Amino acid sequence: MSLKKKIILGFLVSSFLIAILSVFLYLNFIEITKETVFLELTDTIRSKTLQLRRHEKNYFLYAPEKADEESKAIYQYLSELDAILKAMTPDGVARTSSLRGLLDEYSLQFRNIERLLNAVSAQSEHLKSTSSAYSRVSGLISANFLDKPLEDIRYLEEAFSMRSDDQLILQLKELDVEITALRKTGENMLAVSKELDKTARENVESFIHSSRVAILVISPIFLIVGFGTTLFIVSGVVRRLHLLTGLIEKTGRGNFEHVSEPVDGWGSDEVGQLILKFNQMETQLELREKELLQSRKLAAIGTLAAGVAHELNNPLNNIYTTAQRLRKKTGAEGPDFITRGLDDIFGQSMRVKRIVSDLLSFARGRDPHPRPVELMSFIQGVYKQVANSIDVKQVSFGLQLMPQEIVIYADPEQLEQVFVNLFSNAVESMTGSGSLSVGAVEEDHHVVITVSDTGPGMPRETAEKIFEPFFSTKEKGTGLGLAIVFNIIKRHRGEIAVSSIEGKGTSFIITLPKILPAGSDKEAVSAGDGRAGA
Repeated sequence: MSLKKKIILGFLVSSFLIAILSVFLYLNFIEITKETVFLELTDTIRSKTLQLRRHEKNYFLYAPEKADEESKAIYQYLSELDAILKAMTPDGVARTSSLRGLLDEYSLQFRNIERLLNAVSAQSEHLKSTSSAYSRVSGLISANFLDKPLEDIRYLEEAFSMRSDDQLILQLKELDVEITALRKTGENMLAVSKELDKTARENVESFIHSSRVAILVISPIFLIVGFGTTLFIVSGVVRRLHLLTGLIEKTGRGNFEHVSEPVDGWGSDEVGQLILKFNQMETQLELREKELLQSRKLAAIGTLAAGVAHELNNPLNNIYTTAQRLRKKTGAEGPDFITRGLDDIFGQSMRVKRIVSDLLSFARGRDPHPRPVELMSFIQGVYKQVANSIDVKQVSFGLQLMPQEIVIYADPEQLEQVFVNLFSNAVESMTGSGSLSVGAVEEDHHVVITVSDTGPGMPRETAEKIFEPFFSTKEKGTGLGLAIVFNIIKRHRGEIAVSSIEGKGTSFIITLPKILPAGSDKEAVSAGDGRAGA
């Protein structure tokens, strides 16, 4: 994950926490606002209910003198309470449904009381006109209609011998029942309004408390996540940069170490990629240092080989021509031991001349003169040439190119020398029996050629030294064939590698540019000489 993504991730996590807190606080604020409004309404309801009860008490105490005045006040407060309940939100309506029922019940009960009071007053007026005794006490009895109706009943039964089924008595009893019910309903209204007020206050306090808790919990988490993520990213970057700084200093002193830091997952950021590139650079630097040392060694060997070959050439020619003359003079008449000795001198001098020739070819070489080479016919021609000098009757040869026609620019003579060496070595390693296959694949700017055999293969230690000059696994080999092949490929700005499995065979992989860059051959000479032993 890149540093940019890590920073964005840390920012998103912190922002997510802040967003959660903000949404939570916003929702709480909305609920607090609702509850505050509801609290104000419940407080108003409670206040108006108290006023309603006060006028109810006055209505019962001061009737009939102030009955109309107090009745109007009661109806006014009932209307105001009804308007408040109707103006509430659906949630408020649901929460005050019980109060709505009590208010309707109270209004009905109060109307019944007024109806009964009018009926009782009418009966009292009738008795007043028919009974002088009742007329004298009618004012006292009327004053107790709403305050003490049961006492009026007892007095009327005792003083006027009224029966319990008398209409006035029955109406007074019903009036007492309605007054008791009205007072009970009023008490219930006041209790419900107090409970609504209490619940609203508790809800407000609960929302405020939960907001405080959310702030106290999420704020530290936000700080921990934000600062922790930043500290983690910065400390990781600084630590790995310090590690790289120390390794760069060691690299400057020639100590090539690799960084063991993981560069995948969380560590695959820009610094991780830098570590990966540094490890690759360390590998290349170590390889280049080895190549440089090998180049210096080979340069010295090449200079020595050229000098030795030059000095040996003239004496070898003299030995060779002298042996020829002696063989002609002795002819068939000479002793056998002299003939065998001359043949041995002649054969060994020829072998030494080949070695000297290889030394000169390795030490001097020549710049490639590239020309168009069509690989299919070229490789077939080289194999026929090898078949003329080596027995390949039991060797199965296969050639496969993709596409069929591949053209590269190379020096045909040097390229022929490469394939002659590879084919000859392959046939010799298979002891004349096996399968030799050549494959070529054309890429955008390069051609990859693979030469494979089914020989015995070679161990890893041998494969690592196969291109070194004078290294050979053959008893009579000079060890210069593959070194020359290596130099030729390098002069063509190409690469050659070997892959071998013991018991299964060996493959040489050659990568050549399709077009040899102009002016690059001289650079390739020095590069090839320097890497011949890699």
